[in-house]
Amino acid sequence: MKAILYIGHGSRSKKGSEEAKAFIKRVIDRTDVPIQEISFLELTEPFIEEGFEQCVARGASEITVVPLFLLAAGHIKQDIPLALSGLQARFPEIQVTVKDPFGVQGRILDAIVDLIRDTAGDLVPADRLLLVGRGSSDAGILDDFSKITSGIRNRLGIKKVSVCYLAAAEPRLLEGFESITADAEGRVIVVPYLLFSGLLLAEVNQEVQRRQKLGQEILLTGALSGHRAIEKIVIERASAVEVF
Repeated sequence: MKAILYIGHGSRSKKGSEEAKAFIKRVIDRTDVPIQEISFLELTEPFIEEGFEQCVARGASEITVVPLFLLAAGHIKQDIPLALSGLQARFPEIQVTVKDPFGVQGRILDAIVDLIRDTAGDLVPADRLLLVGRGSSDAGILDDFSKITSGIRNRLGIKKVSVCYLAAAEPRLLEGFESITADAEGRVIVVPYLLFSGLLLAEVNQEVQRRQKLGQEILLTGALSGHRAIEKIVIERASAVEVF
């Protein structure tokens, strides 16, 4: 019997954890697979082992693992495969297929543009955009963000699109804000390249609010999972059926 195991990152934030679980439950309701379980890599229960074991207990013979991760860094390349390898050794009779992370794709870039326009309305060439990533020491992540910034710049028709990171890569958050707000021309729209709310998004929001109090014209979009396209992408990866 087929099963799907969704793997989220997990968060110390109760709001972030609840938001991720609610998102996955919406996906489950729209996916026609008999066994579907929620799990998280860290910080939020149930963890991967419990979710996998629950799939097996419910009669799964095939498990499709769907990671809810935007880009391929250490968690995708090392942590999740390590967690699954021990489970595959314990349950060799179970066929396990692991889907790729979302990667850089046009539908996500289109969704970001929608979120920006929902937040800021019509843009003018003087407006500036600051994209905030989680950050990683993986060089591939920096290449991905170069493609992401280029794609958004082309879609919006504005010249200034910058990127900064919350950890493990440069420039960091404060440096990114200082650079993008160096002149007084136009608005600054901040886009967290994060799936869900949590402590990282709260950190970005805190800095936005601090600068707004100083009189800077800064707007902040919500997390990416707020756009319907993200839900569709997960359903398609889980069920291999195109969603309209």
